[in-house]
Amino acid sequence: MRCRRFLVVGTILIALFGSSASVAGPIDSIVHPHQESARAVHEAEHDVDHAWELYHRAALEGTVASPKLQAEIEEHLHEARTLITQAQEAAEHGDKRRVEHLIKQVQLHTTQAIEGSKEPKK
Repeated sequence: MRCRRFLVVGTILIALFGSSASVAGPIDSIVHPHQESARAVHEAEHDVDHAWELYHRAALEGTVASPKLQAEIEEHLHEARTLITQAQEAAEHGDKRRVEHLIKQVQLHTTQAIEGSKEPKK
């Protein structure tokens, strides 16, 4: 008896919530007040993620040229992450010029990390 009551109540709840979700449509994305800066920071974040992936692949395959270079690459990647955080804060404050400056620094660090990750072992 309890099981049947549970199934009936569950079916009703699924019917109610299931139908309301389909009527609601897609969830609107949150509009950032400084959309252009936020988008630029987001793209830079992807670049940093890509650089980390290349580095991890090289490290796992044992193809990083030297332990010294490995430490340098990690330093560049950590610095890029720190700069991304600063760029996010600048974007939230609407400081477009600072965002652009920080993203250029991020790009320098990610480029160094990618080049180092691709340097062949001797």
